[in-house]
Amino acid sequence: MEYVYAAMLLNSLGKEITEDSLKSVISATGAQPDEAQIKVVVSALKGVDINKVIEEAQTAQVAQAPAAQASKETKKEEPHKDEGKSAEEAAAGLSSLFG
Repeated sequence: MEYVYAAMLLNSLGKEITEDSLKSVISATGAQPDEAQIKVVVSALKGVDINKVIEEAQTAQVAQAPAAQASKETKKEEPHKDEGKSAEEAAAGLSSLFG
């Protein structure tokens, strides 16, 4: 996840997301950069407009919030009604299981 954060930081600063730039950001935190992970992130983000993706994610999140609120309000559970069996009746029913 730190590689994605590093890429977002570089993007917000207007820097190009390259293997060297990601490696520099990760190294600056004191962590040991993983070359394979860096290559995966750079290749996955190649041609992606990060600002557009962030904007779309925020729009989707706002659109989903009211729907979640509505589903909570409509669902109400009725309390479980006791069938009126006494403890003795329940025990008698269980004793038939054991012969």
